[in-house]
Amino acid sequence: MTEPARGWILAAPCSNSGKTLVSAALLRLLARQGSSATPFKVGPDYIDPGFLSAAAGTVCCNLDPWAMGPARLGQLLGNQPGDRFLIEGVMGLFDGAVSGDGSTADLAAQFSLPVILVINVRGQGASVAALAQGFANHRADIDVAGVIFTRVGSARHETILRTACADAGIRVFGALANDPTLTLQERHLGLVQAGERADLEALLERAADCLGDNLDLAGLQEIAAAPSIRNAGPSAPLRPLGQHIAVARDIAFGFCYPHILEDWRSAGARIGFFSPLADEAPAADADAVYLPGGYPELHAGRLSSNEKFLQGLRDAAGRDAVILGECGGYMVLGRGVEDSDGENHAMAGLLDLETSFTQRKLHLGYRQATLQADCGLGAVSSEFRAHEFHYASVIREQGAPLFTLRDALGAQLDQAGLVSGRVMGSFIHLIDRVG
Repeated sequence: MTEPARGWILAAPCSNSGKTLVSAALLRLLARQGSSATPFKVGPDYIDPGFLSAAAGTVCCNLDPWAMGPARLGQLLGNQPGDRFLIEGVMGLFDGAVSGDGSTADLAAQFSLPVILVINVRGQGASVAALAQGFANHRADIDVAGVIFTRVGSARHETILRTACADAGIRVFGALANDPTLTLQERHLGLVQAGERADLEALLERAADCLGDNLDLAGLQEIAAAPSIRNAGPSAPLRPLGQHIAVARDIAFGFCYPHILEDWRSAGARIGFFSPLADEAPAADADAVYLPGGYPELHAGRLSSNEKFLQGLRDAAGRDAVILGECGGYMVLGRGVEDSDGENHAMAGLLDLETSFTQRKLHLGYRQATLQADCGLGAVSSEFRAHEFHYASVIREQGAPLFTLRDALGAQLDQAGLVSGRVMGSFIHLIDRVG
């Protein structure tokens, strides 16, 4: 009988603690040792998984305890191919949806997994012990097994930190020195994508070297645990958009959850990829097209002039293919996108939609989405869990709505998206189906 994979959750007191860098470095160290480690990311994040995938050499999937049911979470954790796994948390350990659930701590409790707290220690010394103790004692159902420090200023600084934690009974697994070369660049939706960094491999190797110099890897291996997966019944996957689905994939359209593509493959659909930035059209025999989110606004001029791509979308609509655009993909299905300089770029014109970035406004949060029409996503009244995160403003949005929305607390929000025939889209990213 094959031994189940064992692993850890790397969490933090708050965002910007360095958990993505530490997670990527640890994954690369495990790969060097010959371990087949599977990475996961808690929450709806698209950016961090790119770094974790590159570090591990295998696809990083999301685990979202608010948007996914127990069956889906158990399926993803239980079907991993590696002998080790590493789960990077989201925000702070106890932070989740506005409804109070869906945190990294909830996931740790559900699957009885040890938590390693990654703490940015810049500007603090012995106080780190009180911080770690507070997190360790906050919930009795969470096992905070120890800490890893980041942004350590000096050897003397590290000694102070280690001594304070030892006196408090907090186990220290490692320390990462403050090194300005170990930075993950940011933009308005988070980190710059892994695929945009020419120095990615060098960064991952250096991070692994630096962490490996001061890491108790044997101790981490010792406490690694298999997830406690209870029988929660079958999950409810998203049904495929078609039998042959053309999926846009490049730097402008990179926000695609791997588990959704696997749902479609498992249901018998064939998945093919094309690059809008390279002016590629979706396959002529595809009966469905999926335009995920990403950063099309950064490439609006180029996309607007890529006539083969845009005409390919129009041709797909003309042959009655199902077309779904999410967030950035939704904007491209519209008439035009106005960039931050006020210049308008014509798009596919398949939906009566115009968007702008001249006056950015944050739209953020989990969404409960209910279909308002029979379409390629399912029957009217079908329900989904989803997430919204964008800065675009809507200038014009005319037509039949695709969804009605509620927030994580159940409060009614505006209708969302558009559907016209078999073409549809919205600003929300679907994560899982309800029921």
